[in-house]
Amino acid sequence: MNETTQQTIVQALRARILSGELAPGQRLVEAQVAEQLGISRTPLRYALSVLATEGLVERSGARGYTVRRFSVNDVLNAIDVRGVLEGLAARSLAERGVDAALAQALAACLREGDALFEAGVLDEQAETRYAAMNGEFHALIVEAAHNHAVSAALRLNDRIPFVAPGTVVFDAAARERQFMMLCYAHRQHHAIVGALMQGEGARVEALMKEHTHISKESLNMSADRLHLIAHAAQSA
Repeated sequence: MNETTQQTIVQALRARILSGELAPGQRLVEAQVAEQLGISRTPLRYALSVLATEGLVERSGARGYTVRRFSVNDVLNAIDVRGVLEGLAARSLAERGVDAALAQALAACLREGDALFEAGVLDEQAETRYAAMNGEFHALIVEAAHNHAVSAALRLNDRIPFVAPGTVVFDAAARERQFMMLCYAHRQHHAIVGALMQGEGARVEALMKEHTHISKESLNMSADRLHLIAHAAQSA
């Protein structure tokens, strides 16, 4: 099974958690979930391990997982923290200078995003590719900053569900609006790279902070479902 198919399974499980179909505190039985998705247990185990690193599920016993409980405020606050930390990383990188290898890698991310949005719509495969590209874009900047304190803080912060850049929340009920919103987010990617290349530290820091508002807007489209999950978590 290729990486794209595996990431599609991760997206499918993530969507079921967001929708409440897989409820907070629910134990995930491999055989049942695999049957529901029409897949074998091997790719399912991979998907669950990915969701565990994202903080959406947590280990329960030797071979099982349960859906993690979390609150809406936890998520929104962690997104703000990510903006501050990534802004700090981007500013230090801009002030130090971007080398040729990083410039090429960032340019490749921009080309990937441009190609995705040229189609005028994001289908399921394109959504998976966008999430991967977005995660790579942010990771390149953070890693190039060489600030171990920021990297460690971000790894901890990303344990809050829906916060990491590679865990973009897609909403089939608002696909057209989300396409426009993510297209704007990708234009921000271009602006961020431009500021990095020009050595504009203060500007790129502000851009990175502003960029995280897209994550909040994406979650706001699914606010009803998020609040249902939060209510379940609070009453459990």
